[in-house]
Amino acid sequence: MNRKPLIAGNWKMNTTTGEAVSLVTQMLPELERIKDVEVAIFPPFVSLAPVYDLLAYSSVSLGAQNMHYEEKGAYTGEISALMLKSLCKYVIIGHSERRQLFGENNEIINKKLKKALQAGITPILCLGETLEHRQAGLAEETISYQLKSSLGDIPGIEYTVIAYEPIWAIGSGINAGADEVCQIMDVIRKTIAELYGKAAANSIRLLYGGSVNNINAGEYLSRESIDGALVGGASLKADQFIGIVRQACQTGI
Repeated sequence: MNRKPLIAGNWKMNTTTGEAVSLVTQMLPELERIKDVEVAIFPPFVSLAPVYDLLAYSSVSLGAQNMHYEEKGAYTGEISALMLKSLCKYVIIGHSERRQLFGENNEIINKKLKKALQAGITPILCLGETLEHRQAGLAEETISYQLKSSLGDIPGIEYTVIAYEPIWAIGSGINAGADEVCQIMDVIRKTIAELYGKAAANSIRLLYGGSVNNINAGEYLSRESIDGALVGGASLKADQFIGIVRQACQTGI
């Protein structure tokens, strides 16, 4: 299948609005020169509007780091899909930091996925196992369960991206080996095939995230089953992020 590589930069709770504008302004000319790779940037909520203005006529997409599953109401501090749809092509849902630090479970994630899809925003669904699960030999079982539970009764998956981020590798400087990642990607595709058929499993884009940088990115991006990366800390450094995008282009995934 011809799956266009996607490199997504998750800035998390970093950068002021001025810093966000400066970083995008610095990266954009080089990113525009790189063809055959889709790039998406996920700044904090307060920077979405000014970054949108910078990206409006570019090939770089904009995404949000999270959203609520209700359209509006008494949810102080929350952001809805209705608020994001005019700005964002993508939204990250189910990131391990949301699961671990904010108590989001698969039921909540399922509600968010449904609302994002209803609004026409492409969700990037994050999955990942703990170190304890991996050491107990339960990594594949954990990922399959997370995937099935998060998708629930969603009828189709063609407008969804999935990111595998082993919890023990996020922000730790420890990255999973490419062979380990490919094994999990095979589990994800097999599970999707069971739920939605082989065509859906072959067409969906699967990203790897977890201490990805411009040094190790090529190890992952050269593998046929890995369609891109969800990049954390390295996406805040213009030279590193541009280097990762270039590697995605050179590998021809």
